[in-house]
Amino acid sequence: MTEHAVPAAEFYTDEFAADPYPAYARLREERPVCPVSSPRFDSYLITRLDDARAALTDPRLSKDLYGPGDHYVRIFGPNSAALNKNMLNADPPEHSRLRRVVSQAFAPRRVEALRPRVAEIVDALLDKIVPHGRAELMGEFAIPLPMMVICDLLGVPETDHEPVLGWTQVIRTSGSSDRSPEADRAAVQQAQLRLRDYLADLVRRKRVNPADDVISALVDACDNDEGLSEAEVVATTFLLLFAGHQTTADFLGNATVALLTNPDQLKLLRARPELLPAAIEELLRFDGPLPVASPRIATEDVEYRGVRIPRGSVVGVVINAANHDPAHFADPDRLDLERGGGSHIGFGHGVHHCLGVSLARMEARIGIGTLLDRLPELRLAVAADELHRLPAASPFRGLLELPVRFTAGTTERS
Repeated sequence: MTEHAVPAAEFYTDEFAADPYPAYARLREERPVCPVSSPRFDSYLITRLDDARAALTDPRLSKDLYGPGDHYVRIFGPNSAALNKNMLNADPPEHSRLRRVVSQAFAPRRVEALRPRVAEIVDALLDKIVPHGRAELMGEFAIPLPMMVICDLLGVPETDHEPVLGWTQVIRTSGSSDRSPEADRAAVQQAQLRLRDYLADLVRRKRVNPADDVISALVDACDNDEGLSEAEVVATTFLLLFAGHQTTADFLGNATVALLTNPDQLKLLRARPELLPAAIEELLRFDGPLPVASPRIATEDVEYRGVRIPRGSVVGVVINAANHDPAHFADPDRLDLERGGGSHIGFGHGVHHCLGVSLARMEARIGIGTLLDRLPELRLAVAADELHRLPAASPFRGLLELPVRFTAGTTERS
């Protein structure tokens, strides 16, 4: 690692968590391929859009964190390895085998069939909010919406939604509580183990009593010798459960804040609701929930913009920096719902492009559209700089709480 590496601690500050985009701009301009040092591993951050696209499709940058070098343990520690040996951390052909089975869950027919259920969940959540004139939108709307949708899709019984949500939120909010680091790690480990045991038991129950849901389909793929082991079924279920709600929940929160702090754009969207699909893409570009793509490992020495990345180094593609690249987006730090925004990489790029993109877009369009329709005069209940965000060390960009006010009304839908 070069002596000019940036200490990782510089990216773990409260200031960075509140607004990382000035730091991203400096990196793009001065060090677009930036070495970063930390006690556990060396890494390199890639921040320009052209380089990001190239890196996300570079076969020399492996997603297999379980191969030689024990990279998964180096990066994440051993606690959740049993839950994370899935297609996210695999290269072709292994990735192709796992994704082929899972892709059936997100076939257009299955996703479209969920539309009435998504609308029903959105309205049910807002029915509880509308009469009061104030709400905490993360806990009362943004988090439960995608969690309920993905649980329905997977086949998690409604009676189990509450404990599953509890375990995932302990994992999501790691580092944000008043617990000591040791107590926080212990709480996360316990939540991971309980979730793993629950999912393993649910898989066993689906084998005995299958239904028209994704877990049953995965079990069937396992039992019909399609190359999916029972451990992979459990790990894949965890991936779909967590990825299927975490990023959507954080996106809904980030998008709401972006609109409320850009009143001209909020007014435009209210006046022209037909802009909603394009607005969702621009909001994702503007402040996405996954700032850095999941890590890649250099399997050989590679070079980007004259910077040598040694074999065995961790490479982080900074999606949110690339999505603000002025070489591709005019005035990139301005929210512009009429921008068009189709060239962002908020859903990834290459073979690891988000599998649930259609479902995520549907949830976002119905969620944001109905929220604006049913909560008139929606506004933040605190100053924007007083919002509590996930810690900067989190792999996600999102809010712990989103207090809002609006004009109280009846539970009747407009």
